[in-house]
Amino acid sequence: MFTRAEFDRALDIVYSAMLPTPQYAWPLLAEETQCECWVKHENHTPIGAFKVRGGLVHMRLRKERGQANGVITATRGNHGQSIPYAARREGIASTVVVPRGNSTEKNAAMRALGCTLIEGGADFDEARETAMKLAKEKGLDMVASFHPELVLGVASYAYELFTAAGGLDAVYVPIGLGSGICGVISMRDLLGRKTKVIGVVSDLANAYALSFAQKRVVPTNSANTFADGVAVRTPHPDATQIINRGADHVVEVSEDEIAEAMRLYFRTTHNLAEGAGAAALAALMKERAQMKGKRVGVILTGGNVDGNKFAQVLQGRTPLP
Repeated sequence: MFTRAEFDRALDIVYSAMLPTPQYAWPLLAEETQCECWVKHENHTPIGAFKVRGGLVHMRLRKERGQANGVITATRGNHGQSIPYAARREGIASTVVVPRGNSTEKNAAMRALGCTLIEGGADFDEARETAMKLAKEKGLDMVASFHPELVLGVASYAYELFTAAGGLDAVYVPIGLGSGICGVISMRDLLGRKTKVIGVVSDLANAYALSFAQKRVVPTNSANTFADGVAVRTPHPDATQIINRGADHVVEVSEDEIAEAMRLYFRTTHNLAEGAGAAALAALMKERAQMKGKRVGVILTGGNVDGNKFAQVLQGRTPLP
């Protein structure tokens, strides 16, 4: 999907704004998963999620091309922090559209990064439609949540994991719109590794699982999961093609399994994971019999969960969407 020269340039851009995030093989987590489990801590980026890497690269390259007009994007939260964070560094104004009822804490974090925040639509897909309409009305450049330059940037976390952890038998990656898993697949192929890449979705937002099974884009009518980072109804065609070609399989996990994985992270590593951030670990726990004794990576993609929801999780409950 990209060359080594293109990636090295992207790596320079990413590291001009942040340090590499750690990856640890936690002993207590190894006991629970029955394998050597490496956690890639993308909850330790400047915005608490992996998305910042793609935003940094995309906005820098946009500016270098002379595309310094104001931008607009749609999000449930982490992409919506990535773009304002990177846009402000490049001196570009940003607008973010979120669904009505979106996380209040993520909304506050986006506003703090200097964007104009607008609520529109009942879910991510409707917010995206609102953003596209506003882009035309206000003369703004629409920034999609899936783009080759976003994949190029987020591939840097896969590079760090593969470099530090060595040969991994498998890596579990949650799928939102797809930039994260496509970055892992692309980096695995660039480095010539044999690691199986396994996608993870909520069983209440399983469009990418259906698309993998049927080898074509299969949208769903709803994506009603509390793991808002994977709450997507309509897969991106390019992401679908990369995933269908490069992933080993896609696992569906339940809301209860995601909540239990959040508790497991806190109990074994004292790290806070949002729902989407814990989905990869939930899938590994579901498939731990197959992974017993192997070397496995899980991507903790973010830790941006509202306090009231995390309190419910720690109490043994599963939050409502």
